[in-house]
Amino acid sequence: MNPVVAAGAAPNPIASFVPLIAMVAIFYFLVIRPQQKQQKELEATLAGLKKGDRVLTNGGFYVTVMTVRGSDLEVLLGDSKVVMSRSAVTRLANHPELAAKAETAEKA
Repeated sequence: MNPVVAAGAAPNPIASFVPLIAMVAIFYFLVIRPQQKQQKELEATLAGLKKGDRVLTNGGFYVTVMTVRGSDLEVLLGDSKVVMSRSAVTRLANHPELAAKAETAEKA
């Protein structure tokens, strides 16, 4: 029998960190990276808002953009014009991909 193995040689300290590093990498690729991608898409959507876009707000209201003023939007909510923050927009409601998904959901 090998005397080094029998004596219980000290484990490599770097080897004990490998599982921790692997868990951090998995967490990054499964949680953080997709969230960053989604945030970039939302920022691009907010930057591209224009008159006539139909959007969903954080409050759950579907509104139509009337005027874009810096970080504020003047929107049509029912028969009233309301000023709201651009950051309160959750997503575009008239986005082509979303419309296609809605159509396939209705057919199913």
